[in-house]
Amino acid sequence: MIGTVWFCLVAIMIAGYVVLDGFDLGAGIIHLFVARTEQERQQVLRSIGPVWDGNEVWLLAAGGTLYFAFPALYAAAFSGFYLALMMVLWLLILRGISIELRSHIESPIWKPFWDLVFGGSSALLALLYGAALGNVVRGVPLDGNGFFFLPLWTNLQPGRDAGIVDWYTLLVGGASFVALAIHGCYWVVLKTSGDLQRRARQFGDRIWWAVVAFTAAITFFSFRLQPNLNTEFEVRPWGYVFPLLVVAGLVGMYVFSVRRRDLGTFLSSCLYLVGMLTSATFGLFPYVLPSNLEPEAGLTVSNAAAASYGLYIGLAWWIPGMLLAGVYSVFVYRHFAGKVSD
Repeated sequence: MIGTVWFCLVAIMIAGYVVLDGFDLGAGIIHLFVARTEQERQQVLRSIGPVWDGNEVWLLAAGGTLYFAFPALYAAAFSGFYLALMMVLWLLILRGISIELRSHIESPIWKPFWDLVFGGSSALLALLYGAALGNVVRGVPLDGNGFFFLPLWTNLQPGRDAGIVDWYTLLVGGASFVALAIHGCYWVVLKTSGDLQRRARQFGDRIWWAVVAFTAAITFFSFRLQPNLNTEFEVRPWGYVFPLLVVAGLVGMYVFSVRRRDLGTFLSSCLYLVGMLTSATFGLFPYVLPSNLEPEAGLTVSNAAAASYGLYIGLAWWIPGMLLAGVYSVFVYRHFAGKVSD
């Protein structure tokens, strides 16, 4: 029971990180397309400036929670995905220093260079996060000791000899890219005005169709590749509430954007992301990392969790700690609410 509680807490924290840092990444993806002048690029950066580094704290918190609650999963994942995780680390570093360094020197080369680094690292992070989720849903070749190794790619087929990158994980990576891009669009729409807001809204409305197409595609292929998804939704039909969140988010983004209800549009984008991640989490349960070789070799809530006593004690410390972090986040967002200045 306590392992299931921690499974839900980890899923909630990952979803929270994707919603919060997702619009940062999305703003980075789109800012070279919607911001035409130096003033507009600064507006995009100011829209995320007070919160982007705080948003990434939730990634560290989720990683720490994962390490505490499911040490076997943490050990297996950080061993098998070592190369991919190092790529994520470097992209996070490049993205952070691009924001901090672009304004240090006035030069016709300096700022465009760091803008390109900011946009490129944001786009690659979105793709890698999606590919990581695709690997978890598809499964990895776990051995009897609960460890695995994946090359970056093999034959691009999601079979027993798959690499980190295959056609399915690329598909999920593409879905992640467009989902975070539209999330960033509607954040910029919410925080800016004038021509920049208009172009961001138009960009988001255009890629909405791509989000719908990718959502349909990854849903279809995920159910074909991961049999546990079919099992869980058949056994626990109440879980269909999570895909309904996805549909509600997609419809909400379209309707609210047409009506120029910017807060509703952005919250609908948040709802879509939460629905997608909770649907995947529900469908994988009780696995935290399934095996694509033999189902019984996968890591589950029971065989990957820490000792029950430690989990109960940890929960007593985790709750007040996360409440403090949550209060701080609410304060920051309320303090910096409203449009950014021109």
